[in-house]
Amino acid sequence: MTQPPIAVVTGAYRGLGLETCRQLAERGYRVVLTARHEAEGRAAAEGLAALGPDVRFHALNVTDPASVRRLADDLRAEHGRIDCLVNNAGIFPDPEPGGEAASIFRADLDTVRRGFETNTLGPLMLCQALIPLMAGRGRVVNVSSGMGQLSDMNGCCPGYRLSKTALNALTRILADELQDTGVKVNSVCPGWVRTEMGGPNATLSVEEGARGIVWAATLPDDGPSGGFFRHGESIPW
Repeated sequence: MTQPPIAVVTGAYRGLGLETCRQLAERGYRVVLTARHEAEGRAAAEGLAALGPDVRFHALNVTDPASVRRLADDLRAEHGRIDCLVNNAGIFPDPEPGGEAASIFRADLDTVRRGFETNTLGPLMLCQALIPLMAGRGRVVNVSSGMGQLSDMNGCCPGYRLSKTALNALTRILADELQDTGVKVNSVCPGWVRTEMGGPNATLSVEEGARGIVWAATLPDDGPSGGFFRHGESIPW
């Protein structure tokens, strides 16, 4: 009997991560929903599983190397492999845009470091730990942002902007080193989505925002790698 593909989604107890889990499960994936907040993450996974999808919870703090190792060890022991990693966990560490406090001239370096720890170094650790479990064939989606585009870079919010620009660089580095394998690595900007981070005035629903992530997570063998996409369309770096 053919085993279902296995997807790991980080930061998935709400918002885009949770919806990505739901859409992947609907496509027949066995989904490992991970979150730093165990009670909320477990409740989210159980809520989806109660509706039928194959969704399981695993605690994960993406900034903690020991937590990342535990996830990798447990996945190896239980499944022996994974097929998809969605690096969705992220924070917006800066003061609200629009005020002087959000200026790079006012930036607190500890705030910038927090952005890098979660938004860039967390995905790097997860890729180091989990891509080997793909055995030469899989999909990695780094959930990025238009605020990380050098081609359209504006002021304010350096903790977020710098970390997402660096995440895009990580995508390019990984894709190059994996170009002779079947592992595809891409960055995805979901757009401005009505989540806790995006706020109530955002133009896209969570369902709409997650579609581009799921598109990249389920690419065919002849799909792209090393690209930056929004809604399945290539966008400038």
